[in-house]
Amino acid sequence: MTENIRTKTSFVCFIAGICSFLWGSAFPFIKIGYNLFEIPSDDTGTQILFAGIRFTIAGILAVIIGSISNRKILIPEKKDIAPVCILSLFQTILQYFFFYIGMANTSGVKGSVIIGANVFIVMLIAVFVFRTEKLTFKAVIGCITGFAGIILINLNGLTEGTMKLTGEGFVLLSTVAYAFSSCIMKNYSKKHNTVLLSAYQFIFGGIVMIIGGLLMNGRITVVTGKGIAVLIYLSFISAVAYSLWSMLLKHNDVSKVSVFGFMNPMFGFILSALLLDEKSEVGGFRGIVAIILVCLGIFIVNKNKTVAKKT
Repeated sequence: MTENIRTKTSFVCFIAGICSFLWGSAFPFIKIGYNLFEIPSDDTGTQILFAGIRFTIAGILAVIIGSISNRKILIPEKKDIAPVCILSLFQTILQYFFFYIGMANTSGVKGSVIIGANVFIVMLIAVFVFRTEKLTFKAVIGCITGFAGIILINLNGLTEGTMKLTGEGFVLLSTVAYAFSSCIMKNYSKKHNTVLLSAYQFIFGGIVMIIGGLLMNGRITVVTGKGIAVLIYLSFISAVAYSLWSMLLKHNDVSKVSVFGFMNPMFGFILSALLLDEKSEVGGFRGIVAIILVCLGIFIVNKNKTVAKKT
């Protein structure tokens, strides 16, 4: 696979679409997993324990997949240890610690809108913190357009309840941690194997979350075959999607790739309606317009390399 193919917008769109579909499917499957393992919605300790097990398995799967594709066992060298720990701190530990507690204290609608804003946060951090990219007018317009689609599809629930630090605030901190992890992975990809980093940061982060979940009195007491199958699928999602996403970050601007994140909540919305048989709160016309806005935003950002690297 040549460098040219990896940077072509059509290729980026295809791979990012696969990642977004997989990540979008995680929304309903996490709910299905909670139901099968009988994990209460207010039991944060067990949810973090469940996530830790999921990410540990994801790391092991990523090692296996990466070893097969590289035709050698992926074993981190001394130079990889610090990057793995730093990346894991932001990508897995902080992101999902804040995510699970935050989502337990806010509505799914508000949470999804805040998560949809991560494209803005990634772009701003890449521009103003890491200084690896330039902020362009078209990039801003594209992000605003895509974000408008996320707001539109969640419009009904935005006015419900009040705002609080441990709810919406923690979800926002989760998106900030994710944004930093994207930029950190971009930097590390210049000198490190991205699949190796992805795999071992999941293992390290997963173990930390397992310990944290147990310390928070998290316990999984019900185990079934269907539950294990769902857990393995969720682990597969993380292993494959994040490895592919890391490959895109290695060869493209962070902003060019991150804008495809607008598709995650869209896929999550559609797949939740299909798999969970949830009654849609969004009318057909509004849903279509929302999807169009998301696609238009992605098109604007990626048209003619609208986000350029700094020279």
